[in-house]
Amino acid sequence: MSNYCLIEVGTEELPPRALQSLSRDFADLVQKGLAAAELSAQSVEVFATPRRLAMLLGELPLRQADRKIEKRGPALAAAFDADGKPSKAASGFARSCGVDVEQLETHETDKGSWLYFHTTEAGRDLRELLPEIVSTALAALPIPKRMRWGERNDEFVRPVKWFLMMLDGEVVDAEIFGLRSGNCSYGHRFHAPGKLELSNASDYEELLLTQGMVMASFDQRRDSIRELVEQAALRLGGEVHIDTGLLDEVTALVEYPAVVCGEFDSSFLELPAEVLVTTMQENQRYFALFDPEGRLLPHFISIANIDSRKPEVVAAGNERVIRPRFADAEFFFSQDRKQGLMQMGQRLDAVVFQRKLGSIGDKTRRIARLAGDIALRIGADADLVSRAVDLCKADLMSDMVGEFPRLQGIMGRYYAALQGEEVAVCDAVEQHYWPRYAGDHLPVSALAQSIALADRLDSLIGIFAIGEKPGGDKDPFALRRAALAVLRIIVENGLTLDINDLCREAAAGYPQELNAAAAIDAVIEYIFDRQKAYYQEQGIRFDIVDAVVYDHPGSLYDCDLRIHAVQEFQSHEAAVALAAANKRIANILRKQSQEIGEVDLALLEEDAEKSLYQQIKSLDTAVSALFAEARYLEGLEQLAQLRPAVDRFFDEVMVMSEDLALQNNRLALLNQLLQSFRQVADFSRIQS
Repeated sequence: MSNYCLIEVGTEELPPRALQSLSRDFADLVQKGLAAAELSAQSVEVFATPRRLAMLLGELPLRQADRKIEKRGPALAAAFDADGKPSKAASGFARSCGVDVEQLETHETDKGSWLYFHTTEAGRDLRELLPEIVSTALAALPIPKRMRWGERNDEFVRPVKWFLMMLDGEVVDAEIFGLRSGNCSYGHRFHAPGKLELSNASDYEELLLTQGMVMASFDQRRDSIRELVEQAALRLGGEVHIDTGLLDEVTALVEYPAVVCGEFDSSFLELPAEVLVTTMQENQRYFALFDPEGRLLPHFISIANIDSRKPEVVAAGNERVIRPRFADAEFFFSQDRKQGLMQMGQRLDAVVFQRKLGSIGDKTRRIARLAGDIALRIGADADLVSRAVDLCKADLMSDMVGEFPRLQGIMGRYYAALQGEEVAVCDAVEQHYWPRYAGDHLPVSALAQSIALADRLDSLIGIFAIGEKPGGDKDPFALRRAALAVLRIIVENGLTLDINDLCREAAAGYPQELNAAAAIDAVIEYIFDRQKAYYQEQGIRFDIVDAVVYDHPGSLYDCDLRIHAVQEFQSHEAAVALAAANKRIANILRKQSQEIGEVDLALLEEDAEKSLYQQIKSLDTAVSALFAEARYLEGLEQLAQLRPAVDRFFDEVMVMSEDLALQNNRLALLNQLLQSFRQVADFSRIQS
């Protein structure tokens, strides 16, 4: 079964940053529609260029399977009267099935005799179902802003120019946006602008490439661009650090990539390298070049959508465009240096952080208070923390950051160094923004860590206090990222900080009328929610994380040590049995209404309970010492020795004895065992 189905929607230039998601979502929605119709494809290739969204579905069933339908009607006793005439119930059931009563069948079941209707519903043809599936998929695409064109009321991300839908060598008749489907695509807008007629759906990618000068596969085009850029860098004697976001955006801007190299005046190299790189990437989508020591070179590489016969003319045009951009950056840098960070920082009181939470100046003063407290806890220099906080947000008022917001912190570091600040202060001004995104590096020094934590915790407490908790896709203050940053900074730097204390201290920095303390529990819950996702990405099961953090312990770093210990302990042969025993004990104790007391040695009657008690006591001192030193895996391995005694206890001892004194004493023994394990985790929450 070959049965290839090609679907292509041709458009005007699609937004480059949305191209990949649009193409993936379109293909996913079509596949879901086919699956719902029981016509799933065995393979799918997704294509995306600036002017098209397309997919090639392979090995599709041409028709749905026939479906047997069985409906049960009234009981036989209620279906006919004493004279054997159909009752209203039987007549109504037959009518609903579109048949006469005589055509119904009688079935005997273990609950009696019933009337049944059986029929076979013929499967529908793939060609009949495809138009609706595709139309539904296009309508369901998550497009924030749709547009109209022409005289129709159709809406899409961009005007649709052609529509191709084929099943092998035949056109599947359909209509979208006022366009009938056909077997024609279009090539490159400049190199091959005419129609390309397909004789078979499977010819699509090769035909576009050979006759249309269009590289339809996004992944193939991206790989080609990467190779072109790297080869050009070698020819220029440099290295290129390819930013994946830039590479994806450039890939979404061209259909047939061609490389063009250019250069700029080396005098611009006196500017910070990050300024030049950001200008090239954000304004012009150019790739920067570096020497083997990481110094920026006065060259750039661009990707054109036209394979020009005179590439030197294109290069000269690119050079003319970048020159005034660099000149603007040079002017911004000069103006900022005349001000200095302290003068910039004086204007922060005029910039609103959040209407109910005050200005950025207010936020900076709260950060100073909280960062000072954290510094004392982790051994950072309090004076340097104070100085770094004074400067950390000042570059937000610089002309350079106003033009390039992504340079916040980076420019602050440069300006701090130019005015003679200590290196540790300069680094902290930049690093307090780290990590900027998932997987980004963390602030290195205790000084930078103190400010980074204070900044995030202030935002979390303040925004939660005014009732603006993130929901769905809305997170305007990037609180998800802030919570994950708090977690990573503490855990990955091994900081023994109590998150409860930190949140209380952050709340104390806000005015009493805000009642920020009321947000503490919600913020802690939010951080622990991020923690579960953080460990899931490391391949650690949710139930293991939940077993450690269910009661929200204060030390995130200690949680991390326990989570990894429990994860490793799962490979121990006793782990499953002990988890099951913990679950059984927890279930027994949960049903008890009275308070569980201490074990009374005089009431230990059975050998099995005496043995279990003695082994718990003999291990208690050593295990507690190991846990106190955070040597959790070693402690759990010691407790694993209890497994035979636990198994024997449940085999030989009746816990719920009729003698209440014995019963309570055995419950106390089980509780003692449970608490031994709960120094690390609630093992009853771990799935066996």
